[in-house]
Amino acid sequence: MQVVKIGLLGLGTVGSGVIQILEQNANDIQNRSLSQIKVSKVLVRNLKAPRSIAGDFTLTDQAADVLTDPDISIVVEVMGGIEPAKTYILEAFKQGKNVVTANKDLLALHGQELLDAAKEAGKDLYFEASVAGGIPIIAALKQSLAGNRISEVLGIINGTTNYILTAMTEQGRDYQEVLTEAQELGYAEADPTADVDGLDAARKLAILASIAFNSRVTVNDVYVEGIAKITSEDIAYARELNSTIKLLAVAKAQADGIEVRVHPAFVPDSHPLAAVSGVFNAIYVVGDAVGETMFYGRGAGSLPTGSAVVSDIIQVVRNINADSTANINCTCYNELAIKSEQDFKSAFYIRLRVKDEPRVLATLALLFAEAGVSFASIIQKQKKRQEAEIVLVTHPTQESCLREALDSVRAYSKVLSIHNVIRFESGEHYD
Repeated sequence: MQVVKIGLLGLGTVGSGVIQILEQNANDIQNRSLSQIKVSKVLVRNLKAPRSIAGDFTLTDQAADVLTDPDISIVVEVMGGIEPAKTYILEAFKQGKNVVTANKDLLALHGQELLDAAKEAGKDLYFEASVAGGIPIIAALKQSLAGNRISEVLGIINGTTNYILTAMTEQGRDYQEVLTEAQELGYAEADPTADVDGLDAARKLAILASIAFNSRVTVNDVYVEGIAKITSEDIAYARELNSTIKLLAVAKAQADGIEVRVHPAFVPDSHPLAAVSGVFNAIYVVGDAVGETMFYGRGAGSLPTGSAVVSDIIQVVRNINADSTANINCTCYNELAIKSEQDFKSAFYIRLRVKDEPRVLATLALLFAEAGVSFASIIQKQKKRQEAEIVLVTHPTQESCLREALDSVRAYSKVLSIHNVIRFESGEHYD
């Protein structure tokens, strides 16, 4: 049985998980790949740093030791970031090596360049771990669902924001309090911007949409809103409307182009995504042949993400054995237009504080009607003397019409503030 040697770029959380899985499941992996997979060399920043994992491999702080070693067949990049990871991966292809990566940032920005380089070199580029940790969604879209025309992908693909919104919903706590807890537990970074502003989910959605619709989508194409404006009041109204607020990644292929957006959304309690709680991720895919499917699991962590990396390593080893590397590279054969947010269509939740006077509600209805927006339901509650809170739920409407209506509402003297505007997704208000 042949030995396939791999070189690891990075020995942090994910790298350690990869080595642990390769060691603890060595017999099964050997039988499944028909090869002995051996970690040969590992690139680290500091050779003297204490490590929680050890093995029969060589540590180096010189990338060339890994990239130019003729005995290494697969380079596994788990160091993260754009550079020097991009340079290392491109050099690996030049050196005739296959690559497995977990780097969502790099793929979202430079995926096409990397896939083109892999094709030119006749080598594999696998990246299952880049989107949803241990959830096998890339292989599902590229292979298991390849006979389908995918029309819709909805995802909860950021564990930090899902943990925060779950705690706010189930425990009635405020955003800032839960965010601080998430940081203390290690679910959120010291600078949580990429997570709570939706940027992490946007990068992952760009990768998913490119594969699902076979058309290039970059992170700059994705409309993004974060969760910082969500309050306990919004959570309470969601419950009243039989919905749950989630940070949702939405990709839809429509006749006039691709719609890609990340934002908080009211998800009806009857939808399977509404029950996805804590740090778990889930991706809901609709295909014309298979119908509705959902992929659920842990979207981050040493062993879940390591699981996806190891599965890619095994597949590359199988390809090497069958002399069939580079049989699935870039699948973006379409050139579909990216829709502007002005053309998005959904129902909306709008929470206002107004003067509690006669004809205010009637005037609001008129302002919305003049912009072509109608209401599905209205909730009004007196908050203090001479002030009321109004929640308007619209019928599905074009975003440009909604924004026109909100401009008129802001100019109306009886409106004291617009607290929040949140979309509905895939529920009775949307249908």
